[in-house]
Amino acid sequence: MFGNLFEEEEEGGSSGTHLPPKGGDEPPPARGRSDLCGIKNQGGTCYLNSLLQTLLFTPEFREELFSLGPDELGCLEDKDKPGAKVRLIPLELQRLFARLLLVDQQSASTADLTDSFGWNSSEGTNQHDVQELNRILFSALEHSLVGTSGSTFIHRLYHGTIVNSIVCKECGNVSQRQEDFLDLTVCVSGVLSLEEALWNMFVEEELFEGNNLYRCAKCDRLVTAAKSAKLQKLPPFLTMSLLRFSFDFAKCERYKETGRYSFPFTFNLRPFCEQTNGDDSDYTYDLFSVIIHKGGCYGGHYHVYIRDIDQLGRWEPPEEDCKPKTQRKVKEVVKEAFEPKLQEDDPLSVLTSIISQDPSKTVLVDQLGQKLMQKIGSSWSKRFRKHYGPIGKFLQSQSDVFMLVSNGTRVALKTNLPSPVTEPQIPTEPTTNSDPPTASDLGAAEQQQGSNQKPEAEPEGSHWFDLNDSTVTSIRESDIEKQFQGKESAYMLFYRKTQLQRPSEALNNPQYKVPVHLVQMAQEENIKLRGMREKFEATNNTVELHLHLAPCYRLDNGALQPADKEHNGGTDLSFDRRKTVGDLRLAIYQMQELWEGDMALTVAKSLPAGLHLYNTLTDDNVSLYSAGIYTNSDLFVWNGREVCGATILTGAEWEPVLLTVVRPFVDEDVEQEERDGEEYKENGGGFENGGPGLKREARGFAGGVTLCEVKEALGEPKESVLCQEHKGGKRGEQGGGASGWRVFPPDDMQRTLKELSLKDGDALLVLEPQSFDSSVFTLNGDVVTVTTPSDCRWLQVEFQPHGGGGGGGEGEGEERRKIKVPATGNMLLGEVKQRAMEELQLQQKSPGAQFCLRQVDCTGKLLPPVCEELSVRDAGVRLMTTLTLCPGNAPKASQLFLHFSVGAAPSTGMEMDIIVEETYTVKECLKSMLDAVGLDGTCWHLRRLDWCEEVGEPLMDEDASLSELKISSGDTLVVTEGQLPPKGFLKLTMWLYPDPQNTETDFNHTAGETQSLSLPLCGGSTVELRSVGQVEISDEATLEDLKTQVLTLPALQNVCLPITAFMRVWQLEGGRLARILRGQQLTLRKLKLSSGTDLCVQQLLKEEDLGPKEVLVNVKMGVPGERSYYPPEELVWDASRDSSPRSLRTCLAAHYGLSPDSLLLAKHQPDKHIWEEISNWNQQVSKKKKKKRTESLLGAPFHLKDGDTIGIKNLLIDNNRDFVTQEDEQGQQRLREQAEQRRKGEKAAGSDGTAPQRKAGQTKSRKPEVALSINVGEFR
Repeated sequence: MFGNLFEEEEEGGSSGTHLPPKGGDEPPPARGRSDLCGIKNQGGTCYLNSLLQTLLFTPEFREELFSLGPDELGCLEDKDKPGAKVRLIPLELQRLFARLLLVDQQSASTADLTDSFGWNSSEGTNQHDVQELNRILFSALEHSLVGTSGSTFIHRLYHGTIVNSIVCKECGNVSQRQEDFLDLTVCVSGVLSLEEALWNMFVEEELFEGNNLYRCAKCDRLVTAAKSAKLQKLPPFLTMSLLRFSFDFAKCERYKETGRYSFPFTFNLRPFCEQTNGDDSDYTYDLFSVIIHKGGCYGGHYHVYIRDIDQLGRWEPPEEDCKPKTQRKVKEVVKEAFEPKLQEDDPLSVLTSIISQDPSKTVLVDQLGQKLMQKIGSSWSKRFRKHYGPIGKFLQSQSDVFMLVSNGTRVALKTNLPSPVTEPQIPTEPTTNSDPPTASDLGAAEQQQGSNQKPEAEPEGSHWFDLNDSTVTSIRESDIEKQFQGKESAYMLFYRKTQLQRPSEALNNPQYKVPVHLVQMAQEENIKLRGMREKFEATNNTVELHLHLAPCYRLDNGALQPADKEHNGGTDLSFDRRKTVGDLRLAIYQMQELWEGDMALTVAKSLPAGLHLYNTLTDDNVSLYSAGIYTNSDLFVWNGREVCGATILTGAEWEPVLLTVVRPFVDEDVEQEERDGEEYKENGGGFENGGPGLKREARGFAGGVTLCEVKEALGEPKESVLCQEHKGGKRGEQGGGASGWRVFPPDDMQRTLKELSLKDGDALLVLEPQSFDSSVFTLNGDVVTVTTPSDCRWLQVEFQPHGGGGGGGEGEGEERRKIKVPATGNMLLGEVKQRAMEELQLQQKSPGAQFCLRQVDCTGKLLPPVCEELSVRDAGVRLMTTLTLCPGNAPKASQLFLHFSVGAAPSTGMEMDIIVEETYTVKECLKSMLDAVGLDGTCWHLRRLDWCEEVGEPLMDEDASLSELKISSGDTLVVTEGQLPPKGFLKLTMWLYPDPQNTETDFNHTAGETQSLSLPLCGGSTVELRSVGQVEISDEATLEDLKTQVLTLPALQNVCLPITAFMRVWQLEGGRLARILRGQQLTLRKLKLSSGTDLCVQQLLKEEDLGPKEVLVNVKMGVPGERSYYPPEELVWDASRDSSPRSLRTCLAAHYGLSPDSLLLAKHQPDKHIWEEISNWNQQVSKKKKKKRTESLLGAPFHLKDGDTIGIKNLLIDNNRDFVTQEDEQGQQRLREQAEQRRKGEKAAGSDGTAPQRKAGQTKSRKPEVALSINVGEFR
């Protein structure tokens, strides 16, 4: 009934994502501070985990289960043998309980147990009710244990009896009937507490009177009688199931009772029992487990609060960290007073303290290492193993202090050895050390601080834990009261009889009554886990170090370089980072047997300039981890002073920088070629380390040296100039190819490379004073321009006599010629054109003709002509590229070269060109274009081309200049006929909705002359909208103004309306009526209309002025007994106050004069040809927002809007609740055929490797309901 009622919410805390460690699979973590084991969640098994933990912490259930041996249950190894009776469920439950008690892991898996249930892999993700699971699991156990000594233990522990009595008020005859129960289901709705619910069930009587009489068997007639129920037999364990979830049939919604519902921690059932003559202990129960459900009806999570009856866990005050500092300080004083000063460097003192402070005075050997880590913050291996060996050998060597008990699984102090009979034993009185301060002194100190803090542990029997899947935390008993109410509240209660007492040997002893073979299994798993953890820690703490030996290096260019280029002088070493620097030094000594003298280990780093040294590891007692040594770290092994006689500067301030030193390289041949303007080879002229004219060399320098020291290191005279490459003039950013450099000022010569922010790869130009005598170097202020012979290259000029980039007819290719013109970056483009025309002899062939140079883009299209007044570099023309020489004029620097067309967007190659001044206004530019094509008149305006090469927005400001409108050379404008519309005007396309009563005469005068639009309607019919023209109107005009102007259109001259309120205006979107424009005095801007919007006008028979929340719907009443509807009617529904389904149903009932309860409503979806039934419903609770959304038909899932069709069924006379018509079925069949065709097309495309991906945004459907079941074999 509840579907996925217990779907788990995605909440943090129980699981998290971790980066995969380098050591491979990470072993399961050990138990936490509580020393209790959780259970892993398989995806949706929190309900199972909570119940299993409750059964585990029910000692009598656990011991009854452990009492069944392999002779009765069989062995798991025989489960696949034919004919073998292996009772899988109790066997797997035994093994799970043993792991939860004895295996040192944070959480255990229930995979084997759920496999024994017969669940598949998907069952672990299905959520179910824990109350249902409780009954099904007990039933499965009873069936599994048939024929064994434990076949009745479920019945003994949980079975109770209720006796129902009916007493005849006339003859006194009593009719009784007994009823068995394993759990009591109590009501939550309408009651405030568990006691009140039990009082209503077992004390209050139900009277049969009036029309509800009882037939007495003795009187043999209908009589007045009283019915009551009593508890006849009380089980040792009483389970209460709270009815938190219900279904509201009036609202048709699920809901959870979240009001306050209290329950006692101890209560007496005597008032509710049939027999009341026993002792109070026979009727008194104590609460020991509370299963809690967090969430709502559509999702949630289970966890459980459990009282640790056998004191198997370690309880710690949960709010200790939140206490005030004064209270914590008093607590520390008390702790220091009762505990001796701990000597953390003495393992004997540490282990003695750990064992003596444990309540049982014994500690599991497996957990001793973990307790040591918690005590001193360091592991045994890291702190003591080097000097004392493994912890087990240390305990054996100190046999006068320690003794192994419980078959060697626990360690105890000889002075506090537990009794062999009751081991491990809980001391009856708190033990203290020899000479503590008196309790009265400490109490006085606490009273002075105003402290009311509780002791470290609560009194016996009040240790509560929260077991939330894998997580186990301590809680106080008072925390349970927080679960009386709210979204996170108690769902099942488990009570045990107060008279049930536990033996002392069961306390603090998880092995109590656990079969030997299961203890052995747990020990083997613990050994395996320890080995996995040790291996993982060793692997995860191994770092790869790169050692660099000093004899293999030399100092060069401010950094250490390998002496032998073929061998880098390094060696790799794998080392445990938990070991100390001294251990590493010793290991290197053993590797380098010939090493003499001191050995220093310094952290190094490979830089572009070479190897550089940073900090030296000086403390031999520090671990590599603490020293900041990680995998792939570089260490330099040396004497700490010098390398090959050279002093080494260490630290980040001396980090070397690899600079590119640039020097002039100009000889007579190069200068001669530069003067002659001859062509250079593209490969750099054969000069080493760079192009002709400059020589480059990589040099490294320490980051702490000054520029003066750099100049000295380069061997340059004092008069030399150092320059840094100018960021704004890098080669290749602009045309021409020359590069710019900035001279370092004198102040910078005393600054270090680090202070100047020089980085690896930065270039440094070194010039002597005589270098400026060459034409290569030009000094202008502090900027040096370098024009090397490599910049003096060429431009290729191609002559196109017919212009245009689109190819021509045959023969044109013969006239195209290409020549190369020597050019530099400083040469004017006019000079380039002049040289090209001279070589092509164009002046002799076409005297007086005008030509221009144009660039070509990657598609072969000609770009606007370049300005001949600019240089190659300033025009952005790159050397060694091609320019096209075409007929035409070249624009000046103050002019624009524009393309234009008349009337429509130009086709490729069909636009016209014009050159205008960039200071021209739009009006002057338009006049020039009209003069160029021979047009006149004033009814023209200019428009731009938009991004898809179509006619776009007009240039509205005719007095603005072209430069102000950011029109640049190469742009295309369109000369459009018509007056320029005023600013803020909209052009709207108008359609007319036909009058169904006068369809023939409405459009006789426009038939065949206007466009039409087919509009689909409900039921498969369509209506034809007719175009009536366009309206240009200001966006500041009102809706009433728009209606008035529409009536002036020629196509509507025969339409007569008294006032504009008799006209309805629809907005069309996607070929459908989208919305009605409301508000006669609202402007078109506020109505969010834009130019190009399609509007439809409809003539009305009465005035209409819809409000903002009034919805116009088409309502159709179903024909009784038929799959059809009466003609639709328009209805205005006011949803301003209430937009719920109830409001719409009330409105329709008033319209038709019917009762609202007799109407069934549905909304038609014409695109899918389906009807969506509308009922009184509440929307689901949002998981993220945690609040209920308002019920509204205007929102999801219906989104009711203007023009929607509402179907109505009158259930008083029509039993057919199906809204689908024959036309709908035909439409659905068409959609299925179209989907099948698309599927076949996608399948064919998928075979070619082009299968479409799943559409984004598809929501995941809710899982179907799955019945909870456990499969049990036949054992009778």
